[in-house]
Amino acid sequence: MDSREICTDRRLTEFLAEYLGGWTEAEGLTVVGSPVRTRPGWDGQVRDVVGVSTPRGGVLSVAPDAVDSVRDAVPTWDDVSDRLPAAIGRPDATAYRGVFRWTNAPAELPDAGEWVPALDPRVPEWLHPFGGRVLIRFDDAGRYAAGVGVKRHNGAGMEISVGTEEAHRGRGLATALVAQAARWIVAQGAVPIYLHDPANTASDRTARSAGFPDLGWHIIGVGGRPIGDPRSEQPTSE
Repeated sequence: MDSREICTDRRLTEFLAEYLGGWTEAEGLTVVGSPVRTRPGWDGQVRDVVGVSTPRGGVLSVAPDAVDSVRDAVPTWDDVSDRLPAAIGRPDATAYRGVFRWTNAPAELPDAGEWVPALDPRVPEWLHPFGGRVLIRFDDAGRYAAGVGVKRHNGAGMEISVGTEEAHRGRGLATALVAQAARWIVAQGAVPIYLHDPANTASDRTARSAGFPDLGWHIIGVGGRPIGDPRSEQPTSE
């Protein structure tokens, strides 16, 4: 997959345009003001700034009333870390950058889990906010071993979060579940998204093995919970 041609994928372009409130193929950083940044997201939380950067360009989406200040203060992606928090009126907050991956060819691994209601009593609490149905692997005793929640951002793109109980790690469950969930998302006509902390080597291995290449894209945000927290924008530990 060529990162220079990645946005020729129609589903990804549609996802980014709706998720960010606009998308462009222009080089460098493009700041977009969108009412999307004033509305609740998949979990009911409002995120006043979200960006997706690529090796060539990308979009930083902010609330409409912050557009001018952000454009003046943050002319390039290199300025995000030092200047973005103050530009949106939160100088004490921290800007973060995570790895942004997507795929249209998930790994063809055997199914590893079953879809059950998110509020099933066997499902751990961290998966409850995802709503709908979640993908779970139960052990031989019927207890939760690993699971995937799907953040249904919009009809064109859905994000996968995965977590594995410590006793069941190292067996490839996370990889198999992520690939299974990604195939389901593709079947819904959407693009599967996978985000993670650059320092999370377990997530990196899981993503690559499940068919999500690293094309040098990143997700950008300010404040909130750190990358890697299942209640934030990124998946849990593997």
